[in-house]
Order: sequence, then C-alpha cells, then structure tokens
Amino acid sequence: MKIRFGYVANALGLWDASPSKTLTFARYSKLPKEDRLDTLKSVTAKNLHHTKRIICYNIAHEIELYRFSSMLVPLATHPEARWDFVTPFKEEWKELGRLINKYKLRTSFHPGQYTLFTSPRSEVTRNAVEDMEYHYQMLEAMGVLDTSIMNIHIGGAYGDKEQTLVRFHENLKSLPNEVQYYMTLENDDKTYDVKETLEACEKEQIPMILDYHHYMANKGEVELENYLERIFDTWNHRDLAPKVHVSSPKSASAFRSHADLVDLQFILPFLKIAKELGRDFDIMIEAKQKNLAMLQLVEDISNIRGVKRLSGASVEY
Repeated sequence: MKIRFGYVANALGLWDASPSKTLTFARYSKLPKEDRLDTLKSVTAKNLHHTKRIICYNIAHEIELYRFSSMLVPLATHPEARWDFVTPFKEEWKELGRLINKYKLRTSFHPGQYTLFTSPRSEVTRNAVEDMEYHYQMLEAMGVLDTSIMNIHIGGAYGDKEQTLVRFHENLKSLPNEVQYYMTLENDDKTYDVKETLEACEKEQIPMILDYHHYMANKGEVELENYLERIFDTWNHRDLAPKVHVSSPKSASAFRSHADLVDLQFILPFLKIAKELGRDFDIMIEAKQKNLAMLQLVEDISNIRGVKRLSGASVEY
C-alpha cells in the first residue's frame, strides 16, 4: 500500500514565500482608479512567483501533493472589483502547469467556509458558484484539471439537517457540471459526519475526502472500518487515488484545533484500518507546521517496523 503525503499552501523555511499576499477591498477602494488594476496585478504576480518557488521546493523534496492557496488572486470574485486574472498571467499559469505535469504532482484547492450549497439565501449559493468557478479557472489556466480537485464542506444545518441536505442537492444544481466534476466533499468536525457526507457524495457521484481528525471529533454512530471502502470507492470514476486529510488535536480541551505537528499515535488506528483495504491513497497534512509537520510524520511512519520509505514524501505501508 503506497501512501503519498503533502501539505497546505506555505512552505515554511522558504524566505518570504507566502502565496497569499492580499489586497483588501477597503485599501483597493482608496487607491486612485488608474492604479487599482496595476496593484491587483502586482500582488497576483508575487503570489504566482512564490507559488512557483514552492512548487520547485516540492519537486526538490519529492513532495507530490500540494494544496494551493485560495488567495492567489486578490478580489477575484468581489462584485465591485472583478477582473481578468488569467490573460495578463497566461505564461505564468502555464509555467506552473508545466512543472506540475512534468513532475506528476497532484494539486488541489480548498475554497473557504462560506463556499457552501446549504444556505436558504440565494445570494450565498450564487457566491458559492462564483467562488468554485474562480478556482476552476485557475486550474484550467494551469492545465492541471485532470489531476486536481476543489474540496468543500457540505455546510451548516440551519436547524433542520434533513431539510438542509435536501436543499444542498437542489442548490448544487446551480453549479455547472464541468465545475462540479472536479469537486469533492469532506466530513466536518461538528455537523455532517462521515455517514451523512458519504451518502451525499454517493448521491451526487462526488468523491469524498475523509478527514480523520474531524471524524474523531464527530464520530456519531460511525465505525470507520465499516465505511472506509465505500469512501474510497467514491473516487472510482476519476483516475485519482483516494485522498485523506490528517491532523491531530492541539490539546484535549481544544480537540478540534490543529496541533503544530501530527501525533503518530493519534492516526495509527486509521492507518491500520486502511492497511486492511490495501489500496494506495494520498494524505494531505493540515498541521500548523505545514511541510515541516509533513516531513516529520513521514519520518515517524518510516520508523515503523515493516514500513519502507519510497521517497521524500511517500512510503510503502
């Protein structure tokens, strides 16, 4: 069973390499009108340059999984500041895609908590569609759609979970099919557990990402060994290995918060369940220490008897 590991957005240790530099609408509004577009382009250029540096770091360290920052393009979906962020950076997007495709990296986005399809407010659904289309445009500009996903949560319960799930499926019809194809859903730590998320994924033919930390915080009646194969099977219509999110609690009193590193003992029960299936899959590390936490976990897992390290960020378990 081969497991590949990756991390989110920032490569700690690279100097001044944040891919998430921002321009708030308040600051944008105060700029002279003739300077606004140039400022948007300047911030975006820095984010794309830093993303390329991070991709090169990943290649050098044999890290095949990476989640882009959703903040690559400032104000991309703001109703009063929308702009063409693809054409001015056509070559930069292509260069990122060239590196990703050449070195067979797997990339993703995770739109924010307000990108959801459960709200009774139509404007929330419209904004969710626009945000998903924004992420889709970036993947399309890079030419990496075939190996990428855009992951979100189902959303809130709004006092009636059963009715809200009905509304989720109805609101999802607003999302163009070509965008939905690259979408995934993950279970969350408070509302929609593994069973509920899986059933929504199966109904919509959407791949499901298991978040193990969220599962431990919101288990419900679910025994994971009875569901993991079904979760992995939701990926069968795409030529991609199943993907899992991993982190560990900051403390017993702050169980839902992510710790700096990943506690091997916390995730060992999951690894044992996965080993019974024997299927290759990928793990995205969501710890505070980003790539450093990922490298430490790979080292810890590699020290388990019988585990073989295959590269900088993959093991045979």
